[in-house]
Amino acid sequence: MRLSNSTRKRSRNKRVSNPRQRKQQHLLDVKVRARKATQYRNRRVLVFMSKIVLAAAICGGSVFGVRVAMRRFFFENPDYRLAMIDVQTDGSLLRDQVLRAADLREGENIFRVNLGHVHRVLQQLPQVDEVELVRKLPGEIDIRIVERKPIAWITSEKEISDPFQSDVAFLIDARGVLMKERKLLPEYLGLPLITGCTSESLEPGKIVQSVEAKAALELLRLSAGSFMQTRFQIREIDLSKGYCLVVTDKNHTRVTVGFDQLEKQIQRLEQFLVYADDSRRDIETVNLMVQRNIPVTFMKPPAEVINDTIDPEETPRIMKAIPVHPPAPASGKGKSALPASGKTQNGPQPFSLQKQNSEKKGGNGQ
Repeated sequence: MRLSNSTRKRSRNKRVSNPRQRKQQHLLDVKVRARKATQYRNRRVLVFMSKIVLAAAICGGSVFGVRVAMRRFFFENPDYRLAMIDVQTDGSLLRDQVLRAADLREGENIFRVNLGHVHRVLQQLPQVDEVELVRKLPGEIDIRIVERKPIAWITSEKEISDPFQSDVAFLIDARGVLMKERKLLPEYLGLPLITGCTSESLEPGKIVQSVEAKAALELLRLSAGSFMQTRFQIREIDLSKGYCLVVTDKNHTRVTVGFDQLEKQIQRLEQFLVYADDSRRDIETVNLMVQRNIPVTFMKPPAEVINDTIDPEETPRIMKAIPVHPPAPASGKGKSALPASGKTQNGPQPFSLQKQNSEKKGGNGQ
């Protein structure tokens, strides 16, 4: 059996469509796949955005619910009302001063008190050194304050009679922080006085920066740590000279001290004090700025002072002024302006003349 020509042609596996038709089919197929990919991508973005919106809604609802619950159960709960504020301090700060500075009052909610803010405010007070805050539920806050310990008074004046009553006198601690306390304790009256600090302005809460003020504080620290705490008690430190410290103790001994090498100067002073104790003499002045041949003066012994008081000079100095009158005009009889006895017309007779007249009278009587 023979195949026809058409059958033979088909058996050669030739494409039925021409190149133009195949190109159109390919473009159509690409468009279909791109449309499906776009739809799939849009569907994924929509799902992702839906998840984000749902998560945000859940978070917002949770936050809102937590806030409502906290406000109802904590911030607006009358059980957590601040009923007691316990303030304990080791100095002169008053409870009202602390509460006023921290803006605390009883009756407010205990959770509305910002303990960090209260700590910062109280730490800025000049008298406060350390602060501890404790919140005790349901309605108590404990405040523990460690105040600065003043070691001296300081003023810009050269002389001051009573630092308690002066507005220009401040308390100062070992770190150089200035304080102005409303309640003055009796032990503050015995603190040493630093005078003549004119190199800087003195204000409460400020830390002194001048060289002479720091040297004075260092001298007080060194003297407190040696045996001079009982032998040489500093009462006043004068800074007015600007190049040295003039220190006066309770026995009115004046010691000139330089700003540098304070420890060595303290050691030299200790040696002089030991020598003075051994010789039973009191030092009046000493200049520790000189390293060799240190000038020292001693006070007079008590016996010598008593003898000077008991045995005065034969002709003591007359302290009362004697009035001076012009000489009277000479008369014809030749009388002098002064009487023959040597007395003044109006005024007492000098002690020396009284002694001479008594001697003459005694001689005439013999």
